[in-house]
Amino acid sequence: MSIVVQLLINSIIAGSIYALIASGFSLIYSVAKFMHFAHGAVVTVSAFILFFFAGMLKFPFWLSAILTIIFAALFGLLMNLLCYRPMRKRKATNAVLLIASLAMFILFQSLMIAVFGADIKTVRLGQISTGLNVFGGIITELQIIIVLVSVILLVLLWLFMKKTRLGKAMRAVADNKEVAQTVGINPEKIYNITFMIGSAIAGIAAVLIALEQNVEPNMGFSLIIKGFTGAIIGGIHMVPGAVLGSYLLGLVENFGIWFLPSGYKDAIAFVLLFIFLLIRPQGILGIKRGVNNK
Repeated sequence: MSIVVQLLINSIIAGSIYALIASGFSLIYSVAKFMHFAHGAVVTVSAFILFFFAGMLKFPFWLSAILTIIFAALFGLLMNLLCYRPMRKRKATNAVLLIASLAMFILFQSLMIAVFGADIKTVRLGQISTGLNVFGGIITELQIIIVLVSVILLVLLWLFMKKTRLGKAMRAVADNKEVAQTVGINPEKIYNITFMIGSAIAGIAAVLIALEQNVEPNMGFSLIIKGFTGAIIGGIHMVPGAVLGSYLLGLVENFGIWFLPSGYKDAIAFVLLFIFLLIRPQGILGIKRGVNNK
């Protein structure tokens, strides 16, 4: 019984991290309509920025975290303004934008290696706790904070998209950019705001991941793959679907290694991704787009 509880706790923690990555990725995709894989670079660079402020400059952690989140939002904005916006003006296809995002991902990952080195960095907040016993499973105070912050942030994002005027404008652009323009919505302004919000979420994820795990140049690759997988499983066109898919991915991964060696954890995620791409590519909450749903 304790093993099941521990695997369930691990699943919730992993799902919370994946959900943060997937929600920002899905938000940008639903509005901008292309795969922004450089979202993983935002996580990586933000984690190193946190290390720079908290580990090298010895700033208070709360200040380092705030500066990191602000940096992440501005970083995402600059990506859109300096790279994607000029390409959109030249009528670049989604395939070209995808290639550009992959190029930026590789560029900034290599830049982190050049600036900070390839060795693993750590960011610690206080002493390492032994953890709390919950029905035979162990969870640390930091992991509880990760889950709570993730859930609160995801709920706030959902309320923002559903209840606020700006959120409704973002949904309007996501549904039909041309129609949104006719009612006075500026799509380019919405793109800027979307990239800032999505990247700020990535910055928050980077702070939590840096505390729970280590900071390394390749961390963004694994995270964006998991976020992408979670978004596909749940429905990449909607943030709630991406969140649902991320928690499902966390469950399948962690309970899968109950029967298989832990080295198969990533393979389990890819198998799940392929299954959904073949059977239900629109995701759990997604709507099948056919002739009558265009």
